[in-house]
Amino acid sequence: MSLLGFCQWLGSTPGSIALHESIWAYPIVESVHVLTLCLFLGLTVMLDLRLLGVTLVRTPASEVVGRLLPWTIMGFAVMVVTGALLFYAIPVKTYLNVFFRIKVAFLVLAGVNVAVFQRTIARSMDLWDTDAVPPFRARLAAGVSLVLWAGIVIAGRMIAYNWFDKTS
Repeated sequence: MSLLGFCQWLGSTPGSIALHESIWAYPIVESVHVLTLCLFLGLTVMLDLRLLGVTLVRTPASEVVGRLLPWTIMGFAVMVVTGALLFYAIPVKTYLNVFFRIKVAFLVLAGVNVAVFQRTIARSMDLWDTDAVPPFRARLAAGVSLVLWAGIVIAGRMIAYNWFDKTS
């Protein structure tokens, strides 16, 4: 079965139809998605700005990470669940949307960026923890993160428009 075939099947399930046609559920899920995006993105920007050496420079990087990361993870988890529900509600149209594909590509790249950061420069954080300006690789990871998340937000917002809609 192709991905499109899977999306067509998914869109015909009773849960998908009910969610898409609901007067309250779909807008609530979408609102929670946007609100947790705000939580996640706001905290991610604070973390990235610390790694860039722009803000909270007197606070050890490990302390900023320690205080913000649990909330960032929680926001991300709820954002992923609500995003999956939004996809579940309109799978074919979403799958065929070029901006959805761009968003997914940027999400994958953002995940790779975090993984590379965690497996490399973060492991030596104790060596640069109190530096006002972290090492280049930490700043690079933070800059890449900011660019990717800006792209994710823009692409996510553009999903609502049907400029290139293949289902119309």
